[in-house]
Amino acid sequence: MLRSLFFSPRIRRVAVPSSPLGPTLAMDNNNRSRTTDSSVQTNPRIQKLQQIVKTDASAGWEESWKQGVTPWDLGCPTPVILHLHHSGSLPMGRVLVPGCGTGYDVVAMACPGRYVVGLDISEEAIKKAKQMSSSLPNADDFTFIKADFFSWRPTDLFDLIFDYTFFCAILPEMRSTWAQQIQNFLKPDGELVTLMFPMDDHAGGPPFKVSIEDYEEVLHPIGFKAVSIVDNELAIEARKGREKLGRWKRGVGHSSL
Repeated sequence: MLRSLFFSPRIRRVAVPSSPLGPTLAMDNNNRSRTTDSSVQTNPRIQKLQQIVKTDASAGWEESWKQGVTPWDLGCPTPVILHLHHSGSLPMGRVLVPGCGTGYDVVAMACPGRYVVGLDISEEAIKKAKQMSSSLPNADDFTFIKADFFSWRPTDLFDLIFDYTFFCAILPEMRSTWAQQIQNFLKPDGELVTLMFPMDDHAGGPPFKVSIEDYEEVLHPIGFKAVSIVDNELAIEARKGREKLGRWKRGVGHSSL
């Protein structure tokens, strides 16, 4: 039942003509797979990213954006986010997207009644996000902020936090702090949506491998339980089988895999 709420096995293409991003929101999974290597260990762009971050961890993400070494960036909104948004499966209110990058998901979710904040530590990423989105018709429904997720203090709490390619980008020893910030930022009845990637056995990072247990290890102690965890059937071709969509709230039971 939960599976059918979020996914339809017939969905192969997400097209939303009325979206402020127009044709950009129509994405064929097979086309995207031609630009994304499915292997973390053999992808030269990921290897280059790791070299940049290893050379200067504090400024590495900024440098990766300046050099255009952003292998996590799909160049368009995440298909499953489009599906959840247009099927009415996402809560309204205030939304936070940490590590938002170019901000495609920020713009895709933003609408009257849902104000989305895109947060990124990279000034270059925020600059690109603003350039891409400033003239869009829903520009009043989102904003971009350059800040460090781990030291930032929002003025208001959020109804929803969406994490994709952020949890896997931080050092594993920082994940407990990540969870604490999630707790600090969410309203008591707020929801955390995690698109878990990459779920494999590669060594090193970023991106660092993740598992359901990795999320549970840091979220369970602070009272978050999974409402649902399902395979992401709308993952781009190169990431199929290595992503799961988790939806978490405080004090609820885990329903199904």
